[in-house]
Amino acid sequence: MTEPLYLSKSAFAARIGKAPSTITWLKDNGRLVMAPDGKRVDVYATESLIKETTDPSKAGVAARHERERQTKQSFSNAVPNISAPLLQAAPPASLSAADALPDFQKARARKEHFASLSVEADFYKDQGVLVESAVVDRAAFDTGRLLRDLLMTMPTQIAPELAAMNDPWQVEKHLLAALRRSLEDAERMSTADLQRALSNTGN
Repeated sequence: MTEPLYLSKSAFAARIGKAPSTITWLKDNGRLVMAPDGKRVDVYATESLIKETTDPSKAGVAARHERERQTKQSFSNAVPNISAPLLQAAPPASLSAADALPDFQKARARKEHFASLSVEADFYKDQGVLVESAVVDRAAFDTGRLLRDLLMTMPTQIAPELAAMNDPWQVEKHLLAALRRSLEDAERMSTADLQRALSNTGN
């Protein structure tokens, strides 16, 4: 026959993994067997009584709680004790693992991507489809300035001719012809300047 085991209420609570308040609840509900001295708990008799008076509908819940308690205890025992120097050597909390270590695969893919874009841009430049924006901006500025200069000099050139005309229709015709010549000159000169600028960038 097994010898009886007597423990204090706090020691019995620790044995079954419950809070001391649970032991008080067991006593108030007649499920706690006390030792002959009335101060300690009869462990084996109390455990047997608890099993006999357990609600069958709650048996699964109790078993699940016991499994979770054992799992937590096993996990805490399996975690190694990390020394302070190792904790101090850890990366700052503000940095994630991805930030702490460079991703060489992403860096390589990014490098190859931009390299392919550079090769593609060179191809389109050779085909004359793509030009540098700075060249186009400069050509547009030069064209605008050329057109302005041509139009500003036109009145000085045709004023004597217009002064000798009395027919409004002849004046209008002469003005339109002068404007057309100025615009055609500006077009030819700006086209030549743009082609020259593009050819210089290709060399």
